[in-house]
Amino acid sequence: MISDIFEKFVEQTPLTVMVRAIMERIFATEQLEQLFEDTAERQYTRELLFSSVVGIMSLVVCGIYPSVGAAYKAFEKVVGVSKVSLYAKINGLEPKLSQALVRYSSEQLSSVVAEFTQASKIILPGYEVRIIDGNHIGGTEHRIKVLRPEVAGGLPGQAIAVLDPQREMVVDVFPEEDAHAQERSLLPLVLETVKPGQVWIADRNFCTKDFLTGISTRGASFVIREHLGLKWTEITPRVEVSQNESGTFFEQQVQLDSGIFVRRITVQLKHPTRHGDWYVTVLTDLPETEMTALIVADLYLKRWQIELMFQVITDTFNCELKTLGYPKAALFVFCMALMAFNILSTVKAALKDVHGAGKIESGLSNYYVVEEVQSTFRGMEIAIEVDDWKPFAQMNVVLLAEFLRDCASHVNLKRFLSSPRGAKKPTAKKKYDPKHPHVATFRLLTT
Repeated sequence: MISDIFEKFVEQTPLTVMVRAIMERIFATEQLEQLFEDTAERQYTRELLFSSVVGIMSLVVCGIYPSVGAAYKAFEKVVGVSKVSLYAKINGLEPKLSQALVRYSSEQLSSVVAEFTQASKIILPGYEVRIIDGNHIGGTEHRIKVLRPEVAGGLPGQAIAVLDPQREMVVDVFPEEDAHAQERSLLPLVLETVKPGQVWIADRNFCTKDFLTGISTRGASFVIREHLGLKWTEITPRVEVSQNESGTFFEQQVQLDSGIFVRRITVQLKHPTRHGDWYVTVLTDLPETEMTALIVADLYLKRWQIELMFQVITDTFNCELKTLGYPKAALFVFCMALMAFNILSTVKAALKDVHGAGKIESGLSNYYVVEEVQSTFRGMEIAIEVDDWKPFAQMNVVLLAEFLRDCASHVNLKRFLSSPRGAKKPTAKKKYDPKHPHVATFRLLTT
C-alpha cells in the first residue's frame, strides 16, 4: 500500500522514485553494518554508524547536496556527532571497505537486473566478459598540512575498475592509496578474482607475462593489446587472414617466455589512431576455431565501454571531491561513485525492459536522468515519510523488479533524450587589435 503523495511522485518523477527505492535496498542499515563488521580491520563503531556515512556520502556523490558540509547540516540530528568526527570517520575508511561496497552493490543489483529480459546483452556466447582499466584520482586542494608547502598537485590515489559489459555493472575495484605506485603492482590482486569461463579485455599497460599466464592457467581467456616490452617466440609466420573497412588483418602463433601459446593478431589500419598508430596488435588465447581474427578485434573494441563508465562518473557524479585530500577518503568517494553508476545502470535496465534496449542505448542521456534526480530528490524526501521506503529494504527481487518496471512505464523518454551535436564547423581566424581590446556587440549586429 502506498500513499497518494507517493503515487503522485511515481507519476511525475518516476526516475527519482526508482533511484530512492534502489538506495533504500542497498543502503539498508543492517546489511551495511554487517559488511563493516566483516571487512573493517582497524576501524570500529563507536557513535557514528558506517551506514550513516555511506548514506550521507551517497547524496554528495550523486550531487543531491553540493558538499559534505552541506549534507552534514541537513542530517546533523540523524548523524549525532560533530562535523569533525564525520570527517575523521571518512578520512580513516579502509580501502578494503570501499572495495567491499562496490562488490556488495554489484551482487545486490545484478540479481535485480537479471529480472529484466531486455537488459542483459550477450557479448560473447559462452563466456563472461570483463573489461579492466585503471584511473588516477585528480589532484585535491592543499588543505592537509603536508600539502601546504607543495606547489605540485596532491594526488590522493588510484584504482583499477572491473566492468561487466553484459549488465553494464562495475563488479570490482582495486583501490591503491599511493598514486605513484605502478598500476601493474595491483595485477596479482586482480588475478585472485579471475574465474574459469571469463574473457578479460584490457589495454597494453596490462600486457605482462605474469598477468596473461595467470589468466590462462585459471581457465579464463584474454584479449589484451600487445605491449612492446613483452617477449615472445614466433611459432608460425604472420599471414593475412582478412580485410574490412578498418584495415587488413594478420595473424600468427607465438609462445611467451612462460610457455603458453597465444594468437597474435595485427590490424594494419587504413587510418591512424588518435595517437598516430598505424598498427594495433592484440594477443588472445581464445580458440581460433571459434573466434576469428575479426571477432577478436571487434571484442577488443568493446574496451571503450569502461572509458565511457569513467566519463559518466566524472561528468554526472562527484567522483572526485577536491576538499577531501586524504587518500582513504578520496578512494571511498570514488568507490561511492562506482556504486552510483551501478544504481544508474539498474534504472536503465528497467527502462530497457519497458521501452526497448535500442531506444535507451541510442538516445537516453545520463546527464538529464541524473539532473532530474538531483532536482527532485530533496523535495521528495520532505513529502514522503521515511516509513514509506522501508518495505524496499526487504522486498524480494521479483517484486522490486516489478515495481521498477511499473515506474519505468511512467517515464516520458522525450524529456531525457540526448541532443547530439552536429559536425564541427571550421573556426575562422579571429581578429585582434591590441588598441581596441573590446567591441560593441550592438554595432557588430547592426553593421
